[in-house]
Amino acid sequence: MRSQPAPNALHSVSDPFAQQRVLKQIRDAALSDEELGGESGGAAPRTVISESWRRSLATGVDPDDYLPPVVYDDDELDDVRTSHPLHAVLPPLRELLVSIADEAQHITILTDADGTILWREGPSGLCRLADPVGLHEGTRWAESAIGTNAMGTALATDAPVQIYSAEHLVRTYHSWTCAAAPIHDPDTGRVLGAIDISGRLDTLHPAMVSLVNATAQVAENHLRLRMEDSDERLRRRNLPRLERLGSEPGALLTTSGRVIAANPLGTFPHRVDVEPGTDRIDLDGREALLEPLSGGYLLRLPRMGGKTIPARPARPTLRLSFLGTAPEAQLDGRSVPLTLRRAEILALLALHPDGLTADQLALHLYGDAGNPTTVRAEVHRLRSELGDALLAKPYRLAADVDADFLRVRDALAAGDLVTAASIAAAPLLARSESPTIRAEREQRTVALRTAVLDSGAPEALWALSEGEPGRDDVEVFEHLTRLLPAGDPRRPVADARLAWLLDSDDDG
Repeated sequence: MRSQPAPNALHSVSDPFAQQRVLKQIRDAALSDEELGGESGGAAPRTVISESWRRSLATGVDPDDYLPPVVYDDDELDDVRTSHPLHAVLPPLRELLVSIADEAQHITILTDADGTILWREGPSGLCRLADPVGLHEGTRWAESAIGTNAMGTALATDAPVQIYSAEHLVRTYHSWTCAAAPIHDPDTGRVLGAIDISGRLDTLHPAMVSLVNATAQVAENHLRLRMEDSDERLRRRNLPRLERLGSEPGALLTTSGRVIAANPLGTFPHRVDVEPGTDRIDLDGREALLEPLSGGYLLRLPRMGGKTIPARPARPTLRLSFLGTAPEAQLDGRSVPLTLRRAEILALLALHPDGLTADQLALHLYGDAGNPTTVRAEVHRLRSELGDALLAKPYRLAADVDADFLRVRDALAAGDLVTAASIAAAPLLARSESPTIRAEREQRTVALRTAVLDSGAPEALWALSEGEPGRDDVEVFEHLTRLLPAGDPRRPVADARLAWLLDSDDDG
């Protein structure tokens, strides 16, 4: 989700307490309006805020009197923190944030994926102010527990966010301002928790959202390095066992089921669903044996009748139908829910099979105004639908892509104009304003039209005339009426269509 700018009324307010009054007026007006500001006629809350308010109110949060629930007592916290994956990132986070927070009178907070505060550090005076309002270890700050706040909203939207004063749903926190960003597991992509900086109204700078986002990336990079180091140690210890399988296909898996070595290469998917405690799994219709190792598994495909059953690469098929009024996608026959933005991302990745970074995707989607943070959040949501068919670093499709717009391109390149014109019945994602997709759409339309007209082939012209924009192209029908013989049943249709188009031009 892209964070919306604060209302214009706020841009001219430099005094934080005057800013608080403006935000309070917006909040009170919005909460008194069933549409959360949509019908009030005054300044509206940012979209990210109004959507968060709706979610929070739907769970029963009281905007005027609420405190976060206590999930863990003090005597439970040590065990919870020690076992949490984010325990490993505390040193680099402390190095990057805590000294800054101390000097600027801010609190640094780290939560789990449910929004429960596991660590809090900051100046003692500020911590004493935070304790009575529940801003301490063991309390849960998900939106469903305490309403709109940076930690809970960052986890709900899977994107960095800053919450100013009365943008908090609960009145208790209007003297606080906070910024937070989610932290993801580099192995599975799931959210592990959030990093947050909180402070009193007059101390937190707007740039803090950029700082927490950068800190979240530092944490993810730290976790990635630890993961890669663990992978390498697992490979070193167990490669001899894999090699001893000889001609029998096998693979080394992490505890999460990620394949880190395989023999032969390309035999196994990127990830295997592993149920703890089982020694057999179904792998693409074949029974595979799973042997536990220290830190992972050895996966074997057993021999049958003295022969090794050949393993088929479990590469999914992604079908994209983007030349129509409503884009559709299917992964191995399963429909994938699409928004226009998700369709744009899939189209761009299909056009760039070697992959795109978040910065490159942002440029292709939005031009110079693109925001990589927004793109990462959207791709993360798309990955929850596609799983291992969409990889990261860079973002790329790990699937056999069958896309109608790519078939048009390939047919055109091969000179098969009838096929190209038959498939291209509508423009590529006609509602898309992405500069790259718009250019692809317009260039492909012009290239196809030019090639068909130059060919003078009646079959290709007829195929072009049955789709957009050929059905409204006077020159296409002029060619058809000249080239189709009098006895061809398509000739009167072409004559009538041409006459109608010319009359329409005259009327205009």
